[in-house]
Amino acid sequence: MSEPGRTLPSYRTSTASHRLARAVRYAGRLTCWSLATGMATAATDLVLEPQTTWWTALWPTPWYLTGLSIPLWAVLRAREKATHQPDEDDDSPSRWEEAA
Repeated sequence: MSEPGRTLPSYRTSTASHRLARAVRYAGRLTCWSLATGMATAATDLVLEPQTTWWTALWPTPWYLTGLSIPLWAVLRAREKATHQPDEDDDSPSRWEEAA
C-alpha cells in the first residue's frame, strides 16, 4: 500500500498543449531532416551525376517534402504560441505593481 497522501504512479495523460508541442517538434524535425537530405541528394547529383532513371524522381523528393513541412511547422508553431498568450482582458494591477 502507499503512504497516506501519496498516490501511486500512473500513466500521465497527454493534454492538448503537450500534443501540440509534440506536433511542432515533429514538424520541425521533419523540416530539418528533409533539408539535410535535400542538400545531400543535391550534392550527390552534382558530384556523381547518377544516370539511373529512378534518381531523377528521387533527388527532388526531399525538396518537395521541405516545401510541405515548412508551412506545416509555421502553422503549428503559430497555434502553439497562440495558446500560451495571456488574455488581453486580464490586466491585473497586482502583476504590474510587483513588476514596478
